[in-house]
Amino acid sequence: MTKPRLRIGLIGTGFMGKAHVFGFTSAPRVFDLPCDLELHTVADITPEAAAEAARRLGFAHATANWRDIVTNPEIDLVSITAPNALHKEMSLAAIAAGKHVYCEKPLAPLAADAREMAEAAEAAGIKTQVGFNYLCNPMLGLAREMIAAGELGEIRGYRGIHCEDYMADANGPYTFRHDPAGGGALADIGSHALATAEFLCGPVSAVMGDCVTMIAERPDGKGGRRAVTVDDIGRAFLRFANGATGSIEGNWIATGRKMQHDFEVYGTKGALAFSQERFNELHYFSTADARGRQGFRRIEAAPDHAPYGLFCVAPGHQIGFNDLKAIEVAGYVNAIAGKAPEPFNFRAGLRIQTLVETIQTSSREARWIDVA
Repeated sequence: MTKPRLRIGLIGTGFMGKAHVFGFTSAPRVFDLPCDLELHTVADITPEAAAEAARRLGFAHATANWRDIVTNPEIDLVSITAPNALHKEMSLAAIAAGKHVYCEKPLAPLAADAREMAEAAEAAGIKTQVGFNYLCNPMLGLAREMIAAGELGEIRGYRGIHCEDYMADANGPYTFRHDPAGGGALADIGSHALATAEFLCGPVSAVMGDCVTMIAERPDGKGGRRAVTVDDIGRAFLRFANGATGSIEGNWIATGRKMQHDFEVYGTKGALAFSQERFNELHYFSTADARGRQGFRRIEAAPDHAPYGLFCVAPGHQIGFNDLKAIEVAGYVNAIAGKAPEPFNFRAGLRIQTLVETIQTSSREARWIDVA
């Protein structure tokens, strides 16, 4: 039986654009998807760049105008990896045209914009996905399962961090991420720490934030310098609805760190520790172990931790970042086909942006704030 085709238009061909393509091309070869995926059209900033991207990435068509993708009746799904400030306009246009939308995080610079996007998609019956592929790691799924099953007992404490150093050079140029519409470190990578915190421990009920700008100005690319007003480091103390407390940090000037997306969870019966730098491992401590034999033990990713086994039949051989994107794509395609709920839709993206803004407000006002 011939499967229906899901024809894809991609806007943007940078790091995340390529990651989306890897997901679209790998997912059908790993999972039994309900649809065949077709790379239809790619949009980039110039006709030449778009044509080269189409050749390199395997798209049939290219355009320098992203609206060509939105208005093309042959395209079913619009994948958006453009700068953050453009997400709202592109997403709303795609939704109005009846396209499903897969948008990278952060969903929008403002929670009000994210709410408008989520409500538009829901009113139109459009299936959406926000790119939080770290949550697709089988090790995070295992951690969540262990917490929910009570293996750690009552959860008392949580620590989460997402640190990188791609903005550590004070002479690095001012980019779209430094524009207030880009969001700053808390929105850009701290959002991952917040998503992971709620994925594991449930909803955050109150926050106390501290957002700081350490590099006050950067080269503007025109011989001058431009003031930076967004945070380089965003931190928050958290109170969870389940009574646990904790903290998160998003930091893009953490010298030497390339991908420190880590968490620790502490319960009455045990604890978990994880690092994205070794993301095929989860470390588990149990108070049930005999005295003199206690300590964190390493659990290695294996076929027992679905869907690892679809990528590799051997334990300990590891999956990678782009494999997480393939898992994310597979979940989203199943949602579009009505086979499963949306894994992380625009409403979930709105939730994260709401947390970000509440932390930012808390930092400005130097007080605890309940999360709406």
